[in-house]
Amino acid sequence: MTLPPMPINVNFNDMRSGGRLEVAPQVFTMHTKLCIAIALLLITSAPLRSQVGNNKAQQVAAHLQKAQELLHQNRPDLAIPEFQAVVALDPDNTEAQGNLGVLLFFRSKPAEAIPHLRMALEMDPTLVKIQGLLGIAELRTQNYADAHKDLEAAFPQIQDRKFKSQVGLELVGMYTRDGDLDGSARVIAQLKSSDPDNPEVLYAAYRTYTDLAGESMLALALNRPDSAQMQQVIAHEEARQGNTNGAITHFRKAIALNPHLPGAHFELAELLLSSPDPKVKKQAEAELHAALTDNPLDEKAELRLGEIELQRGDIHPAFEDYSRAVALQPNDGDAKLGLAKTLIQMNQPDKAAKLLEEALQLEPTNAVAHYHLAVLYRKQGRVEDANREVDLYKRYKEEKEKLRAIYQDLMIQSQEISESTDEK
Repeated sequence: MTLPPMPINVNFNDMRSGGRLEVAPQVFTMHTKLCIAIALLLITSAPLRSQVGNNKAQQVAAHLQKAQELLHQNRPDLAIPEFQAVVALDPDNTEAQGNLGVLLFFRSKPAEAIPHLRMALEMDPTLVKIQGLLGIAELRTQNYADAHKDLEAAFPQIQDRKFKSQVGLELVGMYTRDGDLDGSARVIAQLKSSDPDNPEVLYAAYRTYTDLAGESMLALALNRPDSAQMQQVIAHEEARQGNTNGAITHFRKAIALNPHLPGAHFELAELLLSSPDPKVKKQAEAELHAALTDNPLDEKAELRLGEIELQRGDIHPAFEDYSRAVALQPNDGDAKLGLAKTLIQMNQPDKAAKLLEEALQLEPTNAVAHYHLAVLYRKQGRVEDANREVDLYKRYKEEKEKLRAIYQDLMIQSQEISESTDEK
C-alpha cells in the first residue's frame, strides 16, 4: 500500500528510542491509514556532523534554514528541494538524509526515500524510528527480506506507542503472510502490553489466535483423530456455536476415553450449570467434585461449588469452598465476591465490605460487587459512598447488557450461517 499525497503538518522529534533531544520537537500529522506520529531530527544552527568547506558550510546552513522555515509553514513539498540541495553539497549530513527520506516517504515515494533513510541509519544506527520507517518503505516496495530485518530490529527498541504499534502490525502482517503464526503471536503479545486498547491490535490478536486455534485443531485431527483431546476440541467448537447438548456429548466422550483429562470435568460442569433443570445441575456438582479429585488445587472448581451451595442455602459449605478458592487464588475477584456474599448471609457485614472492596480493586467493572457494597455502605450510614457505588453499579450493568446483546447477536448469526449451510 502506497500513501497518496496529502497535506502534512511537520514537527520533528528525536528519532532514537529515548534519551537526549538534540533538536526542537515536532509532530508528523496526517489523515491516512498509516496515521503514525513520526519524529525526526530537525536541523538547527548546531554544528554540522560532517566536514565541509566554509563556503559549502554556509550554503548548507542556508538551505537548512530555509527548509526549517518551510516546515514551520507546513510546506514540506517545498522543503524537499532544500534538503536535496543539502545532500548534494554534503552527502554525510545525517539530519538532511533522514529528513529527506521521511518527507519523500510521506509524499508516496518510498523507493526514493529508502536510500536516504538507509544512509541516515548507517551514519547513526541509534535512529530506531528511522529504521522502523525504512522497514515500512522496504515493505511498500516489496523488498521483503530487508523489510523483515529492519522491522524486527527496530520494533523492540521503539518507545513511541503509536509508531511501535504501526511497526508491530506491519511485522504481524509479514509473519502471517509467511505462515509464521508463532511469530505473529509473539509480536501481538508485546503490542497488547504496550497498546492494549488499540482496535487494530485487538483485531490482529483475534485473527492470529483464531488462525492458531484452527491450525492446532487441524494438526490434532490429522495426527490423533481418535484422542480424548480431539473430542474436547469438538466439544469447544460445539459450545462456541451454541450447541450445548452437542458439546456435553463430546465432553462425555472425551472423559470416557480419558477419565482424568485435564480440565474436562470442569468444562463439562460449566455447561451442565447452564441448564435450568435441577437434576442436570446436580450432575454438574458431581463433575466439579471429580475435577477436585483429579486436582485439589482447582480453584475454579471450588468457586463453582461455592456458588451452587450458596444458591441452595447451604451457607457453611459455601463458606468453606469460597474460603478455599480465595486461599488458592487471592487475586480472583469472583472468589472474593462469593465469599463476601456468603459473609453477608452469615451477618458479618464488616468482613464482607472489606472483601468487596478488595474484589473491586481487582475487577473495578464488577457490577454485582458494586451493588452489594452500596447496600452495605447504606446500612453503615455512608450515604455518599453508597450513592457512588449505585451509580457505578448502573453504569457497569448497562455496559454488561450491551455486551450480552452483542454476544447474543453473534450466536444468532452463527446459527443462521450453520442453518444456511445445512440447507445447501
